[in-house]
Amino acid sequence: MFDERQFADDIRGRGSAVVRGVLPAAFVERARAELEAAIARENEYHHGREYADYGMVLLCALYGGAFLELFEHEALLRPFEAVLGPGCIVYAYTSSSMPPQSTNYSRRIHVDCPRLIPDYVTNMGATILLDDFTESNGATWFLPASHTRAQAPTEEEFAAGAERVIAPAGSVWFFNARVWHAGGVNHTEHWRHALTINMARPWMKQRLDIPRALAQLDLGGVPERTLQKLGFLSQVPASYDEYYVAPERRKFRQPAE
Repeated sequence: MFDERQFADDIRGRGSAVVRGVLPAAFVERARAELEAAIARENEYHHGREYADYGMVLLCALYGGAFLELFEHEALLRPFEAVLGPGCIVYAYTSSSMPPQSTNYSRRIHVDCPRLIPDYVTNMGATILLDDFTESNGATWFLPASHTRAQAPTEEEFAAGAERVIAPAGSVWFFNARVWHAGGVNHTEHWRHALTINMARPWMKQRLDIPRALAQLDLGGVPERTLQKLGFLSQVPASYDEYYVAPERRKFRQPAE
């Protein structure tokens, strides 16, 4: 059972929490296969593997399928909404896969949100484990309770106090996007796959204009809640006609917490 109060306390105090069993094994297996296909497509776009973000899918929703169905899992959305409210939307939706015998762009000590507003969470992240995270395959390091500090910890301080996200596939590491963290090194012969969602308040701009980016997809059967999370209900009107339509047809028609 998900303890919303305990979760909110963990996010407020430690800056993060692991929730296990969020996604069923069958969905995880399917999502992993679709992610591998999407990574191959990204390689085609970049004409090979020699680019800084190799292994990262920039916008997972662009590939449809399991990447859209993910938002139909209440166990994934409820922790986000416990902190950011039901109106929260996706800021960024990428993969976070670690290549075999290697590391990637996440290796540096960093945060996923540039702004720091005391006692107010603007962005919350979720690393969705599609493989077990272990000490040998590059499990994420994080510095507990570091979400309240503006300055990055030194490498020595980080090494002395950081903990690792060690959890089975289907788990999700939720974190205040101001938590200082870093990817590990994958010492195995296999990819270590994960997805990462950064959720934001609905009045904030997305990293990419997701509704425009998905214009090529047939979204006819996609639930409205999924569309809401992807930002379709919080778009800025682009003309007088869009501004003056009936309230139920407006592009921004949701509460803004």
